Amino acid sequence: MRICFVSRRYFPAISGMSVYAQNLLRELVQAGHDVTMISQYRGDAFGTRVYGGGPPPPVPGVRVVGLEQLGEQESGDFERDIDTMVETIRAEHARKPFDVLHAQYGYPTGWATLLASKGLGVPNVVSIQGGDGHWVGSCCETHRVAMCEVLANANALLIGGKSFVAEVCDRLGSDPARFTIVPGAVDTARFAQGSDDGLPESHDGPVRLFYHGRVDRRKGVLDFIEALAALREQETPFAAVISGIGPDVDPAMALAGQLGFSEAEIRFTGYADYADVPDLYRAADVFVSPTYAEGFSNTILEAMAAGLAVVSTHSVGVSDCLRDEENGLLVEPGDVPALARALTRIVEEEPLRLRLAKAGLAECRRVYSWTAVGRQIMGVYAAVAGQAPATGFADVLPHDPNCRFRAEPHLL
Repeated sequence: MRICFVSRRYFPAISGMSVYAQNLLRELVQAGHDVTMISQYRGDAFGTRVYGGGPPPPVPGVRVVGLEQLGEQESGDFERDIDTMVETIRAEHARKPFDVLHAQYGYPTGWATLLASKGLGVPNVVSIQGGDGHWVGSCCETHRVAMCEVLANANALLIGGKSFVAEVCDRLGSDPARFTIVPGAVDTARFAQGSDDGLPESHDGPVRLFYHGRVDRRKGVLDFIEALAALREQETPFAAVISGIGPDVDPAMALAGQLGFSEAEIRFTGYADYADVPDLYRAADVFVSPTYAEGFSNTILEAMAAGLAVVSTHSVGVSDCLRDEENGLLVEPGDVPALARALTRIVEEEPLRLRLAKAGLAECRRVYSWTAVGRQIMGVYAAVAGQAPATGFADVLPHDPNCRFRAEPHLL
């Protein structure tokens, strides 16, 4: 099957979308599909600093086409970049016709793919993966209409879990029956500890707390730092690492400085090449993700695969894979005192830490295999192949210039 995969963000940008795309592309190539990836990327200094930027690297067995987000970089002009995506999909289809178009993210990539499908007569699949379901569409009328059209007209919609379906439908009025739930997945062998039991080796020194991912207040990184201040005040020993880049690196470092933390207490490690990420997990005991919302958290799955105990939140996208006191400790998003109490427990109660880590590792190995998830997605491709795409929607969106993402498009 000829598949066009349209990505909002791929390496060198570090994000859950990049990881998801990398693993799915590998599965598709191994299954014998002919795959082209068209990926947007930031090429400007600001975008590179916040997310990692530059053209996508070669992917074994995949034709890779990078499209710099010139409109977004210059003025938040998503429409300019959508036109470029549509033109590129059409050109690649003319070179060798596609059977299915698959977009990551409902807007702008999902909307671009919907437009391309309409013109080419090729069916499409759209993955709703995070911010597109959480807040795109609540920002302005332009993006509300775009998301509603994508949700109503895609040949198939993929989403990570029931909690995310409920949020999207509540916010945008979509029909829950339209969605196919495809959970996140992880390459379990890649993140394995290498120890006999799959858990971190014992070591001297304090319990090592690890945050990895986008350094963004919406991921709870500032809450994590404030909770660590409570642990220090009560003299609970710990060592913390915050890994990654994002829009709130400077505020996070400033908050740590204001609270008087030394580098021995909180270490910021910055951008991490994906090849080095498994070793970062292996140097930790507990993964901390105080996130406010997820599509389906790749980092939590990676942490589970690495045998780490997980402290996170009762939030959309997390509650589909973690259950409080069973395979993680969960608190309400934004509740810093509760987060501090959970961190205190996980540091001081070794039997609890080991029990949660073992439960998470066993579930990860059993449920979240990329082989199984890849097959499920390929089954969706097979189901829509040959279907006609929707054509009864307008190509032009209403123009609402007041969208907050036009001023900060990197947050979309």
